[in-house]
Amino acid sequence: MYRYDEFDHAFVADRVAQFRDQVERRLSGQLAEDAFKPLRLMNGVYLQLHAYMLRVAIPYGTLNSRQMRMLAHIARKYDRGYGHFTTRQNIQYNWPKLEDCPDILADLASVEMHAIQTSGNCIRNVTADHFAGAAADEAVDPRPYAEILRQWSSVHPEFSFLPRKFKIAVTGAERDRAAIQVHDIGLHMRKNDKGEIGFDVYVGGGQGRTPMVAKKIRDFLPEEDLLSYTTAILRVYNLYGRRDNKYKARIKILVHETGVEKLSAEIEHEFNELKNGELKLPEADVQAIQNYFKLPDLPARAEGWANLAAWKKADADFARWVDQNVQPHKNPDYGMVTISLKPIGGIPGDATDAQMDLVADLAEEYAFDEIRISHEQNIIFPHVALADLEPLYRALSGAGLATANSNLITDIIACPGLDYCALANARSIPVAQEISTRFGSPERQAEIGELKIKISGCINACGHHHVGHIGLLGVEKKGAELYQITLGGSADENTSIGEIIGRGFEPEKVTDAIEVVVNTYLGLRLSKEETFIDAYRRVGPQPFKTALYGASAEAA
Repeated sequence: MYRYDEFDHAFVADRVAQFRDQVERRLSGQLAEDAFKPLRLMNGVYLQLHAYMLRVAIPYGTLNSRQMRMLAHIARKYDRGYGHFTTRQNIQYNWPKLEDCPDILADLASVEMHAIQTSGNCIRNVTADHFAGAAADEAVDPRPYAEILRQWSSVHPEFSFLPRKFKIAVTGAERDRAAIQVHDIGLHMRKNDKGEIGFDVYVGGGQGRTPMVAKKIRDFLPEEDLLSYTTAILRVYNLYGRRDNKYKARIKILVHETGVEKLSAEIEHEFNELKNGELKLPEADVQAIQNYFKLPDLPARAEGWANLAAWKKADADFARWVDQNVQPHKNPDYGMVTISLKPIGGIPGDATDAQMDLVADLAEEYAFDEIRISHEQNIIFPHVALADLEPLYRALSGAGLATANSNLITDIIACPGLDYCALANARSIPVAQEISTRFGSPERQAEIGELKIKISGCINACGHHHVGHIGLLGVEKKGAELYQITLGGSADENTSIGEIIGRGFEPEKVTDAIEVVVNTYLGLRLSKEETFIDAYRRVGPQPFKTALYGASAEAA
């Protein structure tokens, strides 16, 4: 995984000392909130509805046991005993005291972590496929290139004050598990017939109040040109992106208003000025960083196949968990394990300090000390021997971490919503809990199959509702909370923005509405193998509108 050098250690320590002084001046009254706000945001400190919130960067969702234990320690010592993993592969603490934030940042620095660029109009945490380096369908491990982008973008003097926040995602697999087409820049890595590495480059995706799918502007950008081309995109955006209206400041608006052909020409012009300069990636440096991410030495564990078959036959709950939460690994003796942070009736993405400590212990024992956070708010062990799945499952079960629901209807993405966020119009957490409870039986989930529900408490779409197979957007109308339903969204290689299906539903009616949608799908699918998203794309919205709103489907 990534590692700090002497410069990194010194730089992060200096930032902690600087912020400590700023906090002391704020608490003493020497620094007003208006002056302090941009300084705290540079260090990941938000002022939410009830308290401060600290967002910690987990680069491309990768961490080790030592770091996970530190996250647990922070939750225990400085917060209320839990943390919330986010769709940006970060962790948020919802209740830190401002005076404790410098100490938290110092603790993070001791394990090579920080909160820099988790807020503000800069390049945010670069995200990647949570199965990177392990997935059977992977052509190129994207993590070394996410790390190159992280090093290049950290406190970049030219791109620290962009028109708006900027998000980059990278994947190197056939299946897009990083949602690259709803990012400002999405990079799909692949190899050509000669074995050379290149990037398909997408620009202008995003969610929020104006959701858009990114446009491909480059096929197979050579590996050596990654930073030159990314710099060209950022320079064009920095020059032309709007600063007069924050709602129109994202690069997706620039792409839409300028046109992809014209904007691509501007980017290519800038790239031609840069491509043979100092930003060209040296092969030796790329190789050095790739060496950080080598596959662990995975000993042959062929006994796992027979053991696994016997364990599954003896325990239906274990069999269900393996079938749902364990995916094929490059090495056939191993699997990739999703540890669900979506217990039935629980809060999506939350983990207690005790759970984080247990995950750290289990990662050392069974997973070669590698842990990932997915943008779907779950924890991943990318390398687990099939022969170790049964004891791992037992340990997870005892801590409420063995819910067998990966990619099922209760594997819900949800933002913190109005329970925490000052921007929210409606609550997300209680709605997620009620839906999870309603559909939580294993039999019901198995009957429904793959179905992704995503919930946002406001138009900023932190819960990714636009790309949910079923999306819920909390809105405020005449002082009351309502939930709009969108259908047909997707964030994979066939990305689509969901359609608003009609008028919103009151909190007490929204779960019933979801049940109507689900039952309609079950009644019209051609077979059990036809997933919700495939059935929706085949029949369109009308059957669902009719089921929800009556034969007239008057759903203004």
